[in-house]
Amino acid sequence: MEQHSPSIRAHAVALMNQGIPNRVVAAQLNVPRGTVSWWRSEDRKARGESYRQPTDCPRCTGRQFDEVSYAYLLGLYLGDGHIVSKPSQHHLSIFCDATQTGLIEAAADAMRKVMPLPSVRPRRKTGCVEVKSYTKHWCCMFPQHGPGKKHERKIALEAWQQEIVEAHPWEFIRGLIHSDGCRVTNWTAKTVGGALKRYEYTRYFFSNKSDDIRGLFTSALDMVGVEWTTLARGSDPFNISVARKASVALMDAHVGPKY
Repeated sequence: MEQHSPSIRAHAVALMNQGIPNRVVAAQLNVPRGTVSWWRSEDRKARGESYRQPTDCPRCTGRQFDEVSYAYLLGLYLGDGHIVSKPSQHHLSIFCDATQTGLIEAAADAMRKVMPLPSVRPRRKTGCVEVKSYTKHWCCMFPQHGPGKKHERKIALEAWQQEIVEAHPWEFIRGLIHSDGCRVTNWTAKTVGGALKRYEYTRYFFSNKSDDIRGLFTSALDMVGVEWTTLARGSDPFNISVARKASVALMDAHVGPKY
C-alpha cells in the first residue's frame, strides 16, 4: 500500500466523519478508495465503534425526497421491478429493453433522485438491461416487496404512497406504461365509395397478471380522466386498453412511446 502522510490521513478521516462518502474523499485527496476504506475501518476500531452502513433512505431518516421521481419509479417497480434482500445482497432491479436507451437512463435517474447515496449500475443481459441500485433500504421505499411473484400476493399502496400517486398520477402511469405497457398503431380497412381505404389509429396497452396492479393503473387513469377498457386474453382479463381519441391524446401528451 502506498504510504501517505499523517496529515492526509487525518484530513481524510475528518471528512469521512462529516458523512462524506469514501469515493468523494478519495477523489478529493487523490487517494485510492481502498486506502480510504481502510483508514475509515481503522478509525472505527480505535474509537470502538461498530460499522453502520450510511443511508439516505427517506423513510429511515425522515428527509424530503423527489416525489415526482418516486411516483415514476413506483410504476416501474410494480411492472418490471424486483428487489433482492438477502443477508449479503440487497438491491433494486428494473429490467428494460436493451434498445430503449432513454428508458434505461430514466430508470437510473429516478433511482438516483429518490436515494442519491447508493450506487446505480446498468447490467447487460440477453435482450435487456438490468438497472440496479444497491441498498437494503429499497425495501423501506417499496413495502410491497415480499416472497413470490407479485401477481400471487396482495399488492396495496400504503397511505404515504397513495398520497404521492394522487399528487403525481401521470408519473405513476408513465412508469407503469414504460414497464408493462406499450403504445401501438393499429389499422383497419373500410370500403368507402367503392374503394378500399386503410385507416390507422393509436392505442395504449397495459398488461399485468396482478388484479391489484391493474386496479392501481386504472384508478390512476380515472384520476386524470382517461377512458379505458379491459380486454381478455383467452379467459383472463390481463390487458387494459386506451383507444378513445381524446384519451389517447392525453396519454400522448403525458406519457408517449418508450424510447
